[in-house]
Amino acid sequence: MNKLFPSAAAALDGIVRDGQLLAVGGFGLCGIPEALIDALRDSGAKDLTVISNNAGVDGFGLGKLLETRQIRKMISSYVGENKEFERQYLAGELELEFTPQGTLAEKLRAGGAGIPAFFTKTGVGTLVAEGKELREFDGETYVMERALVPDVALIKADVADRSGNLRFNLTARNFNPAAATAGRICIVEVERVVATGEIAPDDVHLPGIYVHRIVHNPTPEKRIEKRTTRPHK
Repeated sequence: MNKLFPSAAAALDGIVRDGQLLAVGGFGLCGIPEALIDALRDSGAKDLTVISNNAGVDGFGLGKLLETRQIRKMISSYVGENKEFERQYLAGELELEFTPQGTLAEKLRAGGAGIPAFFTKTGVGTLVAEGKELREFDGETYVMERALVPDVALIKADVADRSGNLRFNLTARNFNPAAATAGRICIVEVERVVATGEIAPDDVHLPGIYVHRIVHNPTPEKRIEKRTTRPHK
């Protein structure tokens, strides 16, 4: 099955709509689906709830969707590099479900594994635990966290074959696999597309069964990557 679409806009067509719960892969600006974020902005979909480790930066990544006011709520663990996020949140224009990073990762992993909820010690005794069930195990208090099952997952990989089997590049293998498995529909942006079977089975990081659509973006900006050199002696 050929899952390759001619553009990011075509891959989102008929999938994204107002009011959806979306997961967006990446860690900071590492491993984010740049072309898919741009296409999501251009789609005009609004009132979105976005699950992401971070909220991008001003003018890049998810920061673009904040500027256009398409995001109603963020479910994130780190939001400290976006002034527009700060402004909207402090003004009461943006909702935030602040989630510890490990808990956020496990909420996505649990969603992909069909586990509706789990207990963790992280957040007990803090604002994170307010309104949530607490239970004692072996003399320790735990808080119950619900899994996340987004309507759509937008992720970034390095290589895909035409069946959707994926390989991620180094630390871009962060929230991307968990977001992919949790999403009801998964759309992946990749830098290289190869024939089915070209990726050795032992080298597949995520099986194609989780991937519904593929977009080829061979020249992402990758703002986080900077080449540094030293003078030759």
